[in-house]
Amino acid sequence: MACYIFTKAILEDQHIKVFNGGDMKRDFTYIDDIVEGIVRVLDQPPLDNERNTKSDPRPSFQTTPHRIYNIGNGSPVKLMDFIEAIEGALGKKAIKDMMPMQPGDLQATWADTTDLFNDFGYRPSTEFRHGVNKFIEWYRSYHKIRIQNE
Repeated sequence: MACYIFTKAILEDQHIKVFNGGDMKRDFTYIDDIVEGIVRVLDQPPLDNERNTKSDPRPSFQTTPHRIYNIGNGSPVKLMDFIEAIEGALGKKAIKDMMPMQPGDLQATWADTTDLFNDFGYRPSTEFRHGVNKFIEWYRSYHKIRIQNE
């Protein structure tokens, strides 16, 4: 979402809010890596276990084998580095409104993909700059936006 929102704003000469001086760190993950993770998990659903042997037909007594996995790069990136990658791919600077840290926000967040890797041998691997470049290619194509010097 951030990549789309920032890209649209930059191309439309709109201001973007940059909290905490862009020093926040987030786990930006390229969409193809997310899809690959989902496909791998869907192809191997968890097995039934003893909790799932209840014969009571009431829904509150039924359980379905399930497992929750985090899918992400597991490598937080500074927000300002992310914005600079978008600017570089677009060839255009953002108009940044530098904002203070938002109450309740976290300095850094990222996905712990240990279970995903242990169970499926999968870890997203697209480097964030490469993902940004691929996203910008898609955005320009989808919205039929030509580069200035084309």
